[in-house]
Amino acid sequence: MKVLQFFRTYFPTSQGGIEESIRQICLATASHGVEQRVLTLAPVAGVQILERPEARVIQVPLQWEPASCSMGLATFRAYREQAQWADVIHVHHPWPFADLVHLLSGIHKPVVLTYHSDILRQRHLERLYAPLRRRFLARVDRLIATSPDYLRTSPLLQRHADKCEVIPLGLEPDTYSEPQAQTLKTARQQYGEGFFLFVGVLRYYKGLHVLLEAAALCGLPVVIAGAGPEQARLQAQAARLGLTNVVFAGFVSEDEKAALFSLCRAVVFPSCLRTEAFGVTLLEGQLYSRALICCDIGTGTSYVNQHEVTGLVVAPEDAAGLAAAMLRLQVEPELAERMGQAGRRRLLEVFSGEQVGRAYTRVYRELLGEQA
Repeated sequence: MKVLQFFRTYFPTSQGGIEESIRQICLATASHGVEQRVLTLAPVAGVQILERPEARVIQVPLQWEPASCSMGLATFRAYREQAQWADVIHVHHPWPFADLVHLLSGIHKPVVLTYHSDILRQRHLERLYAPLRRRFLARVDRLIATSPDYLRTSPLLQRHADKCEVIPLGLEPDTYSEPQAQTLKTARQQYGEGFFLFVGVLRYYKGLHVLLEAAALCGLPVVIAGAGPEQARLQAQAARLGLTNVVFAGFVSEDEKAALFSLCRAVVFPSCLRTEAFGVTLLEGQLYSRALICCDIGTGTSYVNQHEVTGLVVAPEDAAGLAAAMLRLQVEPELAERMGQAGRRRLLEVFSGEQVGRAYTRVYRELLGEQA
């Protein structure tokens, strides 16, 4: 069985939660006889093909990004070619350009759409996009929500409930490695131990401005790993607050990321808007048996992180509440350790790569009329 994954960004050009979820789907379905390819856009001069462990990645030139909607004319031809190869097409939302590409391609293959989040920031543009989306969703055979919370609270998913099911994102522990000894040593020298860690793309909805305010209130060490459009703004805020306890690590390699997870006391994920539908970083924290702190925004974040079990859940945009949660895990290290161990168990029981692989392979087979 051949499946084409289609999203606007992917490794190694971009490193985010949706990219990691696609990687995990590819790896998890391989043992069930699924061959995967990933079609994506990248800042390249011409079409490039990369062979990665999880899939063949086809990169087409990125030309425009209006309102963060990646576009490129070469995508149309590449999509037709790759869709002809595939038995099933797997699109990841939100990305309005994908709707247009598919509708104009003339391809009639089963389509799965993993719905990562509603569109919230570009309200006016969304109204213009709505007719295109309606036509595209009429062609989609199965809509996948990543948590029961998001399925319940998304108006768009509720309008298409007959096509929906829930398959949580997942991680396969074997796809992550322990950090190399030298990388761990270097990270310990740079950042110490027992800090509070954020990992992710620095975007507006991540709530990092609140984390900086919380760091000012509690004085605890914070490491922010990642790059993104909000980086300069956040660094300027940290300078205004005089924060000597916050380090911006920038973009980190997988080995460096593993070292940071190994050394931190807890993972802080202060996303404050529904654009954050799940939070793969939370799963990564559970993989390394770390306690979690996140916000209750009615999405998958508080589905992954169970309050008082695997970590603490606080109100969004509440710097004092976030600081109090950080202080609690700091002064109660045994609690942080217990929560981290509970998180690891939850990862294996609910969010394992094995479960993801079985679930998506079943969906693919159902759409092809095969017995699951």
